[in-house]
Amino acid sequence: MIIDKLDNLEKYAALNPLFPKVVEFLKANDLNKMADGKYEIEGQDLFVNITTTKGKTPDEAVLEAHNRMIDIQIPLTATETYGYTHRSLLPQTEFDEEKDITMIPNVAADSYVTCQTGMMVIFFPQDGHAPCIAGVPEFKKAIFKVKA
Repeated sequence: MIIDKLDNLEKYAALNPLFPKVVEFLKANDLNKMADGKYEIEGQDLFVNITTTKGKTPDEAVLEAHNRMIDIQIPLTATETYGYTHRSLLPQTEFDEEKDITMIPNVAADSYVTCQTGMMVIFFPQDGHAPCIAGVPEFKKAIFKVKA
């Protein structure tokens, strides 16, 4: 997991060959002005979901993990907190290959990190994360899905 200012994303470009395309997309587009929806950048290897989502409490947020994709999550209109537990410490649950996700309900995260607007968090396949923890009824966010 990486948490940093969005302006510093370019410093992490060497971590994945598709990260520079995320940087280019961010320079060319204002995420705050984009409508909710899925925007393909490199087909199914790189896309962004813009979504307005319900703010959750830590008890409501569910840990999840992915095998094939890296998440770059960017809160746009409110501060967002994420639960975090290294995947090796999570119980095995059914994995949905088609959606590339496993959900681990009823397990509290080991720790929490908070992202202000103007920041981003990167979750790799080894990172169990519980997103959408926010003190507002709903907020807008961007989730870049990057092939690992």
